[in-house]
Amino acid sequence: MYFKKKLKFLFLFMVGICFWRCSEVSKNVETIEFSTEYKFNSQIQEKVKKDTVAWKHQISAADYASKGDYKNALLQWDNAMRGRNRNYTPFQKDSLHALYTAVPAKHTIIAEAKNHQVVIINEAHHNSMHRMFTKSLLEDLYTVGYRYLLLEALANGEYMDADLNTRKYPVQQTGYYTKDPQFGNLIRTALALGFTLVPYESSENVNGKQREIAQARNIQKIIQNDPSAKFLIHCGFDHVLEGIHRSWEKTMAERLKEYTKIDPLTIHQVLYSEKGNSQFNHPLLKVFHIQTSSVLMDKNKKPFPYKRGETWCDLAVFHPNTIYIDERPDWLFQYGNQRVMIDLTSIKMSFPVMVLAYIKGEDIKTAVPVDITEVATKTTVCSLGLKKGSYEIIVTNGKQSVKFSETVK
Repeated sequence: MYFKKKLKFLFLFMVGICFWRCSEVSKNVETIEFSTEYKFNSQIQEKVKKDTVAWKHQISAADYASKGDYKNALLQWDNAMRGRNRNYTPFQKDSLHALYTAVPAKHTIIAEAKNHQVVIINEAHHNSMHRMFTKSLLEDLYTVGYRYLLLEALANGEYMDADLNTRKYPVQQTGYYTKDPQFGNLIRTALALGFTLVPYESSENVNGKQREIAQARNIQKIIQNDPSAKFLIHCGFDHVLEGIHRSWEKTMAERLKEYTKIDPLTIHQVLYSEKGNSQFNHPLLKVFHIQTSSVLMDKNKKPFPYKRGETWCDLAVFHPNTIYIDERPDWLFQYGNQRVMIDLTSIKMSFPVMVLAYIKGEDIKTAVPVDITEVATKTTVCSLGLKKGSYEIIVTNGKQSVKFSETVK
């Protein structure tokens, strides 16, 4: 059996090498003028060194996430939150295994969503995988009747991207966090399926309680415009919580429930996600050795909820630890994406370079790329996560830039 596996791996490897070389022969590299707002690692690191604000690592985590650097985004968040290594005792672990079984989260969420009009799921703003997971739910949610996707991250008011639903892809001005390629792909997927995307963030400069009220009121108006429709809301961190919040009294989710009398399905995917250093993972995540995004189900088939003080969510999602391939997260090459290796050895410019992939037909001057990676040297393996289709690949070092086409079959 082992010998057969080795032969299969060798065959696939040789096919991959052949594809890579054949792809390189067909490239027509063109020098172009190109500028980007995405920062090189050295720029982010220099900014962290010079910055004096207490939340500088949160900022750098978002900067790394926006350019597709998932690993460094997590590590910077560790620096911001100062994680610690916590573990359950063997007795506690045995008790938890006796009480709960990990089952795929997607099936449970879709089954529950059928009985709700509103689903609210949160994200950590530095975690691109949360956006990938929400994207993975879209097709099934559309099948069971959901037609609106409300995103906290969409710019609103005078900055609103009014053409988003007709253009069918996000641009740099669509929002701040939406510059992350995985957030951009969440938006593209939703639009391609037929969702209507709507912003709901407060357009006034308010925070805390007033911001929660403004968000909920904006969503209430959206629901009132189509009261029989179903709505998916993707928000950040605590806005998803039901109950009494320790700082805001009531969050957006709880205010929305108060204003509309609709009880939403609330999904928390932040606490039980991996940290940059896996020792800092929540001890419950360590106990169950999660292999795929899961929820814990008790003996009565009731899902494990998220609870904190007087707040809660109906479901808690447990995400597995990432395996890195060429320093890129393994989940990037899932959900319909292929691992596409880009040969940069013939590129005549100084390294490091940033490699950005754009869907052919989208405006490379304004569009959010579908993937980005920074490559340190010419011999460093460059892997992109791309679906079948035609792409424009941009390689830039900030001073020089080239473009060539890539087709993924």
